[in-house]
Amino acid sequence: MSQGREERLWREFTESKSETAREALILEYAPLVKYVAGRIAIGLPPNVEFDDLVSSGIFGLMDAIDKFDPERGIKFETYAIARIRGSILDSLRSNDWIPRSVRQKAKDLERVTLELENRLGRYATDQEISEALHITLPEFYQMLSEVSCTTLGSLDELWITRKPDDDNVRVLDLVENEGSSDPEIQVEIEELKSALFQAIDNLSERERMVITLYYYEGLTLKEIGKILEISESRVSQIHTKAIFRLQGRLSRWRSAAAIF
Repeated sequence: MSQGREERLWREFTESKSETAREALILEYAPLVKYVAGRIAIGLPPNVEFDDLVSSGIFGLMDAIDKFDPERGIKFETYAIARIRGSILDSLRSNDWIPRSVRQKAKDLERVTLELENRLGRYATDQEISEALHITLPEFYQMLSEVSCTTLGSLDELWITRKPDDDNVRVLDLVENEGSSDPEIQVEIEELKSALFQAIDNLSERERMVITLYYYEGLTLKEIGKILEISESRVSQIHTKAIFRLQGRLSRWRSAAAIF
């Protein structure tokens, strides 16, 4: 779509809520849904249908079109991808497709990792985590593979603002903050952004590389594996471990922030 036609469609839809313009915008941005669904589909069990992910994503796209304000000065694609991904993840959660045993393993891993790192004052090594779980190192890596699907929300999880009437804040949205007129919210966002960047910076070099390439460069796990010259399954393990580390670090930040 040419920039002129895109601007005309947005103007027409914004001013008159034209269904014709809305349908044209949905068709134009539909490839975004397949892009997001394709990234989320990686690592999901075979019983999850790709078409179901796309269907859920379409609702997110329509919601994005209805709520987008071109005057805010951000790219629609950036805004829409967040809405599409959120819609797909909400659908997956509501269907509760992750086995209870896998959820329990994920909780055990998160709990032990957080306890270790609180006690050590640093990120725990693979060996230390496996010993705390009373399993061998190979069993620990197998566990990472099994619970990888539970980290789908990961950096896309919502961080609720203190005021119930305000929009929720996604961690990754902080990289391209949409802005807020509330100074308190701005301070909160800046502090969270700083905490996230510091947590990522403290990851191992390989973990940091995987997080950067996957979330900020938009590469798939397979593409990252080719760059790092390791298997896709190994990339998935590194991603899962990094996410648990970041969740632990940000949980500590939130607990400390709540004290003040």
